[in-house]
Amino acid sequence: MDVRLTSEQRQLRDAAAKLADDLGPGSVSELEDRARIARLEKAVDTAGWRALRSDGASGVEIALVAEEFGRRLVDVPFLGPVLADDLRGHGLEDDRRWTISAGDRAVDARDCHSALVFDERHLLAGEVGSALEGADLTRADAEIRMPLRPIGELSADQLAQWHALALVATTADLLGTARGAHTLATEYAKVREQYGSTIGSYQAVAHLLAEGLALIEGSISVLRHAAWAVDELTPSEAVRAARIAKLYCARAARTVCETAIQVHGGIGNTWECLAHVYLRRALVSTELFPVRLEEIDCGLS
Repeated sequence: MDVRLTSEQRQLRDAAAKLADDLGPGSVSELEDRARIARLEKAVDTAGWRALRSDGASGVEIALVAEEFGRRLVDVPFLGPVLADDLRGHGLEDDRRWTISAGDRAVDARDCHSALVFDERHLLAGEVGSALEGADLTRADAEIRMPLRPIGELSADQLAQWHALALVATTADLLGTARGAHTLATEYAKVREQYGSTIGSYQAVAHLLAEGLALIEGSISVLRHAAWAVDELTPSEAVRAARIAKLYCARAARTVCETAIQVHGGIGNTWECLAHVYLRRALVSTELFPVRLEEIDCGLS
């Protein structure tokens, strides 16, 4: 495995990062800015981010975009549609925006028309209904209207590869969320003063941030391998690598996000601080295709 990104992959990552930096929410109040959301939606749609997989993008490239979108809390649909796009050749109509289901919900479903429902290896389609309340303030779930209609069937290997990609995409979102929360806490520690010095100059705070950075670096390594495995290893090996990455990154992201709230002190527990938005997103991404320790065959503590 060559861990280096190609020039095209670096350009893709940089383009996703710039879009996220330019149009992602910079405060909790901006989550309600309809003009900003409309510009972000148009930019994502025009760039074709949601059709990356059918355009030939690899698992690494999907992960790079998902990570940057998670880092800046991009709050228009990406994760659901890009995972649905991976199944474009299995009966999905091109004139509709598709997303995926998790349980009885259509996830990341704002402005989506239809949702894919998995019944073992059978693919079913349902219409996306009314929005549902959820913990994540950046992505909206919706109900799935009955009846469902069959649209295709996957082989065991196709389903396993798709599952590996779904785990990788949600893991990349977790990594991006952790990076964003860590940056938020670090920037706050540079300017918040206590007893005449910035709080980042105190070891108690500095060590918390350093430990968070170590978790992020470990997450980058384990995710990069899992993303590479989606297209380069057998489906069963790819799923195994993705499960390990999801388990590690979910724990790391929760720790980093909770640390960000702690570094902010009292203000970190208020609605106006973005730290809780990062934590909410991390918790929801953890529960999308969740992984239990018992599902992997090597010890992780």
